[in-house]
Amino acid sequence: MASIGPVWAKNTKGHIRQMLDAFSEVLKDAPKSGIHVEHEIRYGAHERQVFDVFRPERQSTKRPGLIFVHGGAFTEGSRNRTAEIYSNVLYYFARNEVVGINSGYRLAPDACYPEATDDLEKIVKWTFENADTYGIDRNRIYLMGHSAGGAHVASYAYDKTRKLQTDERLAGLIIVSGRVRADNDPRNPNAQRVAAYYGADSSIYDSISPVSFVDQESIPTFIATAEFENPLIDVYCCELAYKLALAKGVMPPFYWMKGHNHTSIIAHFNTAEDELGRAILNFMS
Repeated sequence: MASIGPVWAKNTKGHIRQMLDAFSEVLKDAPKSGIHVEHEIRYGAHERQVFDVFRPERQSTKRPGLIFVHGGAFTEGSRNRTAEIYSNVLYYFARNEVVGINSGYRLAPDACYPEATDDLEKIVKWTFENADTYGIDRNRIYLMGHSAGGAHVASYAYDKTRKLQTDERLAGLIIVSGRVRADNDPRNPNAQRVAAYYGADSSIYDSISPVSFVDQESIPTFIATAEFENPLIDVYCCELAYKLALAKGVMPPFYWMKGHNHTSIIAHFNTAEDELGRAILNFMS
């Protein structure tokens, strides 16, 4: 991490692979006992419209619920990027008394904006409808997204046209290294992938970017970025924090992870380092 961090942006694809491989080895020894996993719950006909539920084996009611949405630059990735990642995120939260959902969704070019958000909307509705069965407190259901997943959860949470019924309100939003602004900036190595999802007409990008939906009534939001990010992701997360602060008159919680990169910031969950995890749990409580 120390060696590739300062040169992260010169080879994001290769460095992501290095981090996935390295953390997958570490996470093989991560604690997973006491967690029941229900695999491959389907919410649609497409092969990617599926999710897994992680919950503590000890019976209880009124636990918080967390819906996690993975990244992959809008065109790749899956809820099981490796055998250990991204399930590590849900194991961590389930070990801390949170019922977690590891979400799959359709990717571009098969599904273009806003179809990934449409998929997420179905998962959110399923979570509220099945909260009693899984011991989830309907008043404490959160969304969490990484990278492109951060764009999808923010699109859902901030877009007022997608509001649920008054008794089905999300409690909060967690953005981890989220690409919350659509762009075709030449500094963005994934600009073509952004276009694959949002379309080639960049003149509409601002109007459909999650940061453009923010206002005084926006859902409580926690934002985290790494020291070494894919180009512009940290800039857009800072823009999101700034717009939330302007709209609400108070700065949202913002966590900057020194020494971490775009992949390690999510791959390190369920290891001995849990400062970010604790900060998110504090936000949720």
